[in-house]
Amino acid sequence: MAPTPSNLVLIGMPGSGKSTVGLLLAKRRSCSFVDTDLLIQTSQKRSLQDIVDNNGYAALRQIEESVLLNLGVHNHVIATGGSAVYSDSAMAHLKRDGLVIFLEVDLALLKARIADITTRGLARPPQQSFSQLFNERRGLYAKQADITLKCSGLTPEEVCALIIKEISGCRS
Repeated sequence: MAPTPSNLVLIGMPGSGKSTVGLLLAKRRSCSFVDTDLLIQTSQKRSLQDIVDNNGYAALRQIEESVLLNLGVHNHVIATGGSAVYSDSAMAHLKRDGLVIFLEVDLALLKARIADITTRGLARPPQQSFSQLFNERRGLYAKQADITLKCSGLTPEEVCALIIKEISGCRS
């Protein structure tokens, strides 16, 4: 029997609640929390949007991949950037000691949560709409996920409770 992964890795679109749920989940599990977007900003000493504006979205994806490949944590909840799933090697690295959970939220709710995509630091071509980005990434998240949770209409506390139920092996 394989050992239980020590990390929980949250993936999903920007606005899906990865950071908010991740903090709650880490508190409930008495473990540490890391937001990889913050690691990127700290390592680069600038915002995600600044990276996109000055170096392009591909540069942000490369930086993100490097940060993820160098992440070596145990007993953590990890909230990844929305574009982490573009790197198979980074996702494989995270899966070595992590259970990947896709926080699936519908497009209308994501649009309501993100007022202005031009300031969010999204790793996307400038001409790509948020809807197109959503459609492109949805399959990547599903491919990488060990567990997919439909989170639209749930509070962060409810999503946290659902994750705990799922990882405990309880099914309703």
